[in-house]
Amino acid sequence: MTRPVCLRSLIFPCSVVFLCVSMATAQDSSLNLNVRSRAESEQGSGRWHAATNSVAWKAAETAIVICDMWDQHWCPQATERVGQMAPRMNEVVKAARDRGALIIHCPSDTLDFYKDTPQRRLAQSAPKFKTMVPLQNWCHLDASIEGKVLPIDDSDGGCDCESPVKNYRAWSRQHPAIEITDGDAVTDSAEAFYLMKQRGIRNVVVMGVHTNMCVLGRPFSIRQMVQQGQNVVLMRDMTDTMYNPKMAPFVSHFTGTDLVIEHIEKYWCPTILSSDFIGGDEFRFTQDKRKHLVVLCAEQEYLTHRSVPKFAAEHLGHDFRVSFVWDDANDRNNLPGIDVVADADILLVSVRRRTLPHKQMKYVRDFVASGKPVIGIRTASHAFCLRGKEPGDGLDNWPEFDSQVFGGNYTNHHGEGPQVALSHTENIAAKKFMQHIAVDKLVGNGSLYKVSPLADSTTPLLIGSIPGADAEPIAWLNRRADGGTSLYTSLGHIDDFEQPQFLEFLKHSLVSIVK
Repeated sequence: MTRPVCLRSLIFPCSVVFLCVSMATAQDSSLNLNVRSRAESEQGSGRWHAATNSVAWKAAETAIVICDMWDQHWCPQATERVGQMAPRMNEVVKAARDRGALIIHCPSDTLDFYKDTPQRRLAQSAPKFKTMVPLQNWCHLDASIEGKVLPIDDSDGGCDCESPVKNYRAWSRQHPAIEITDGDAVTDSAEAFYLMKQRGIRNVVVMGVHTNMCVLGRPFSIRQMVQQGQNVVLMRDMTDTMYNPKMAPFVSHFTGTDLVIEHIEKYWCPTILSSDFIGGDEFRFTQDKRKHLVVLCAEQEYLTHRSVPKFAAEHLGHDFRVSFVWDDANDRNNLPGIDVVADADILLVSVRRRTLPHKQMKYVRDFVASGKPVIGIRTASHAFCLRGKEPGDGLDNWPEFDSQVFGGNYTNHHGEGPQVALSHTENIAAKKFMQHIAVDKLVGNGSLYKVSPLADSTTPLLIGSIPGADAEPIAWLNRRADGGTSLYTSLGHIDDFEQPQFLEFLKHSLVSIVK
């Protein structure tokens, strides 16, 4: 598929604000942005690398669009989230304005409120321009580019209140916390693009609500700006969705927003954060209590590139914000996008015998040293070392990863064939940790790993046995020297993921260890 040559943008289904830079006052000003985009590792693989790169845009050629940040929404929860976001958005707008940005506010269906204001007249004064693709009042999903459906079901309107309200026009103006000053513009139509053409605006930053609706569909927002050849980015922490967790894919409201943002990054445009303009941490809604789980997935033996994403999609969407880091299809020792580990609260490792460039491995080493929790499955015991070989130039070998992080002692494994029978250990702490897991309904489908003896810092949770061999620990906790806690299990064969009790064990481990 050939895509428009541009950086693509975010859409918010409510009000839109454009920050367009004045040619006279910001001729030499630069906006340094960290843009995150996604590219599929191999066509049809379903594995998308997320990569962040720095770009510099001339402020005089840049517009920031605020989409439908209304004063009130028919959904009370949506109104509350806009109220939380608006003060931070105003800070971003002020910073952009100070650097020469022209702000175009786009609170759809409220233009009577701004009738005869200088900001409204400014938008109306821009001469019409013949566009590459006709600008429409609404640009619907384009199946030829982004597939037939969005990743969330918003067919119920998307209100996530306990008692959803019937849709009605509740808005009368833009949220008052977002200031409209001299030199700004107000519109809700193609006038925004005409103004950009008049001012020589090539770049567009979109912010506002809601990503699955207005932010994608309005004539001043993502789909249509990309189609006009503009460089577009979405400010991903200054947006929201209309999504009800009672609808598919049955995840938290905030995970639903993340899924739509990922969809935009895959098919329309990159994203940035508000911190690119005003510094500090990214914005998060007060109700969003999810921990950030980063999954390193780089092994082919047990097909965890299939099983783990399915597990995450079906079981983790309420408790975690999940990011996947995949191996490079053309270079087994490259994990593009591994820098996301720096933002993780917990790390899940499913990697087999990869040696990484020193810069990439440093993210893992620094994460472990920070004392944050790590969970490893199956081949994670030999994740970052080769067998009997030295790493290539510039690559980092970490043979002590098993002992230092998991307290393990992997040496080899028994032959394929017999299922591994599992049993509890007698340790009281282990029994408490496993009390909700029906171990009698759980078996190991992969070969039994030889891991004895474990370090004294470990607490075995499960023991595995096969005929004619010594029993071996199958799962254990480890209190690391850095003060952090790790959990390792040699379970993780693709057939293990067909067992409800294994899924429950893995979810319970993730939730418990990150508290």
